Amino acid sequence: MPNGTLQIYASVAGAAAPLAGVTVVVLDESGVQLARLTTDDAGAAGELSLPAPDKSYSLDESNSTVRPYSVYTLRAFLTGWQTVELEGVQLFDGQQTVARLDFLPADEAVALSDKPVIIPEHPLFAGGGGSGPAPAEDCPGISPLVLTEVVVPKKITVHLARPAVSASNVSVTFQNYIANVASSEVYPTWPEQALRANILAQISLALNRIWTEWYPSKGYSFNITNSPGVDQAYVQGRTVFAVMERLTAELFNTYVRRSGDAEPYYTEYCDGKSVTCPGMKQWGTVDRANEGMSALQILRYYYGNRVQLVTTNNIASIPQSYPGTPLRRGSTGTAVNIIQKQLSRIAKDYPSFGKPAITGTFDEATENSVKKFQKQFSLTVDGVVGKATWYKISYIYVSVKDLAELTSEGETLTGTQSAGTWPGVVLRRGSTGREVEQVQFWLSSLAQFDSAIPTVSVDGNFGAATERAVIAFQKSEGLTQDGVVGQATWDALYAAWVNAQSDAGGTAYPGTALRTGSKGNDVRLVQFWLRMAAENYSGLSTVTVDGNFGSGTASAVRAFQNLFGLTADGVVGAATWAKLNEVGLAVANNLVEYNVQPGQFVTTLREGSSGTPVRALQYNLRLLAAYYRDVPTVTVDGVFGAATRRSVVAWQQYAGLTADGVVGPLTWQSIYDNARQVSASGPVARTTTITPDVTLRLGDTGPAVQVLSDTMNFLSQWIPEIAPTDSTDVFDTSLEDSVKSAQSALGLEPTGVVEERDWRRFFAAAYALFTVNPANASPEPEEIWPGASLALGSTGPAVLQVQKWLNVLGSVYCGSAFVEETGVLDEATQAVLESYQIRVGLTPLGVVDDATWESLKAAAAPFEDTVP
Repeated sequence: MPNGTLQIYASVAGAAAPLAGVTVVVLDESGVQLARLTTDDAGAAGELSLPAPDKSYSLDESNSTVRPYSVYTLRAFLTGWQTVELEGVQLFDGQQTVARLDFLPADEAVALSDKPVIIPEHPLFAGGGGSGPAPAEDCPGISPLVLTEVVVPKKITVHLARPAVSASNVSVTFQNYIANVASSEVYPTWPEQALRANILAQISLALNRIWTEWYPSKGYSFNITNSPGVDQAYVQGRTVFAVMERLTAELFNTYVRRSGDAEPYYTEYCDGKSVTCPGMKQWGTVDRANEGMSALQILRYYYGNRVQLVTTNNIASIPQSYPGTPLRRGSTGTAVNIIQKQLSRIAKDYPSFGKPAITGTFDEATENSVKKFQKQFSLTVDGVVGKATWYKISYIYVSVKDLAELTSEGETLTGTQSAGTWPGVVLRRGSTGREVEQVQFWLSSLAQFDSAIPTVSVDGNFGAATERAVIAFQKSEGLTQDGVVGQATWDALYAAWVNAQSDAGGTAYPGTALRTGSKGNDVRLVQFWLRMAAENYSGLSTVTVDGNFGSGTASAVRAFQNLFGLTADGVVGAATWAKLNEVGLAVANNLVEYNVQPGQFVTTLREGSSGTPVRALQYNLRLLAAYYRDVPTVTVDGVFGAATRRSVVAWQQYAGLTADGVVGPLTWQSIYDNARQVSASGPVARTTTITPDVTLRLGDTGPAVQVLSDTMNFLSQWIPEIAPTDSTDVFDTSLEDSVKSAQSALGLEPTGVVEERDWRRFFAAAYALFTVNPANASPEPEEIWPGASLALGSTGPAVLQVQKWLNVLGSVYCGSAFVEETGVLDEATQAVLESYQIRVGLTPLGVVDDATWESLKAAAAPFEDTVP
């Protein structure tokens, strides 16, 4: 029997960092173990050869009985990490299947589900593939188009269901998305020109969705769905084929365009066997390739001679565009310097690649590093940096530098630090104070660039976590691995931190204003801060954290600017950025009471005082203590004790105020103003998230319950197992149910009572992952079509059918919105229904009478068979 090969890589989820020591067990369909592998320092397990059916089955369009691929199961595990299991892994004769397994820390991350990833049967064998129908071109008076030029995004957000169906959203790199779609839509054994034609069509269709802002213009926070018949197939977590990765790396910024048009052409396609359509026939591309046609000729065969291939260098988050000519041994110049710098940075996470010297000359070491990189990422291993290798290096370089911007709590890496000089004190487990904070700051910063160094909290307490991070750093620098910070380790830490500044990110102002049309992580951070502010200030509206600066974000920014006395232009410049940062941190760390602005004097504080104003005082004192050695640091606990009084007195003495330890308006303003100033220059400390020290149960009320309900709702947006609840300060039965579901999902006993361990697990989960994927329940319809008009409040299968028809039309017409398919005619369904009635000339009653029913049925009929 012929063979296919399986190549397995393990990495840390979201970090592009390899994970060594992972055990991978490979099983056949009957559950028999065939192999047991272990990943090396590059996260790679040895290539495994396994039986697969003869490739002739995958080249025969008439074959509908013999599955043209073999199926296997992978189970991968490593102590301290969540287990990963994939079922339905497909191997084809003569082809390599690549399994890139992402792992989450078991002690920090959320156990999203104990169910394996199940790769469905390939649609070319089972049916059900193909794209959605082409959008209608006539959209009078409606222009969802916002973009002015074609942009290839670093990431694309995919909704894992049909548009209006409750499901998760995932953000994946554009290259990985296309490789996944290609693997999910066509066979890897097909002739290369057929594969190229299909991949170009898949790229163009996705870029068309992004160009027209098809889903954001309808109010959704994603770019595309994974549903064939609506968009195109995408299977989250599936294995892909090496040939798809290789071709995608070359083609990902090339798309189909009609001459005379600016936008990517919506390249509708279907298999041409079980499903027919006006566009490209997937099986037909095999015939055309065997006739000798090139990819472009195949595309023109199906889409007409007006189509052309266009390549763009407008690639989001890529440091610099491909120089135009391949780089190889002997090449020199700036482009070589860039590649060497990026490979050098990548080598921190992939040490087996080697770290070439940054000389601007393409030498043997650079060539060897390139070859190892190419092998790892399914590229042609020739040591030459062509377009595909150039952009793949850029993608990985950006990925390994990605920072956890939404949980950085305002820590930045800019400004001059004052504590680079060895303090003369050896620091070890049990040490406390400012010097420990400085070490923790450096370690937490370096951890963002070196995955071998675990992240630590900057809290001034040298505990086990800090010791582990010190040992990891010492190992990377070839120092004695004792976990003790003497002068050699201190100096090495400072030098490494200074060296890392060229790659620094964090939450510093990005340097250019953000406005309508802006995209990316900086926008996501602004939206996150706006959400935090909206929780604490009446009159501010919440926004979706999706990285797209649309009209909703601009409106929220203007409201924020009005409230805080800034120019209300809806543009996030340096001043607005700084205030958003300040307010977001203040709300997140419980430093302000409801509708109280940061810095606003509330009441005189003295020893014995407690509450939120005290926390704000301590937070600002902690910032000052990081810069003024005479000001002792304090714990942010909301209790004005002796330590807080000493810190206040020290500041009053420094500032020339009456040193009585009492915080009146004058002392408050002095502390606040100076804390803002040092914070703007680059803080070296941040507060530790304070876990509420109260046990909560059914019937309790108060601010801690509010924090709990908000936390549950935040987690429920990611984890379907956690039931959402209303934002409330009353611990009612709904909140109890939500707590129980969260406890079960996070491996805790589902008691419904929240104790210290529960708080810590909830907060750890919230900071471990971040994405936006609201999951609202959809009640099942119970009644039967009544044979009469449907109006607001009607329920049942007939309403569900109306919603399905509206959504079929929403997938085709740019002016049509989607609705949740609940079987309930709610206000949202009524609004979309009225829009349809206006568009087609029916009486806009928002009621489904016979005429509306028949009109919807007829309008949806041409497209209904293509939308599952």
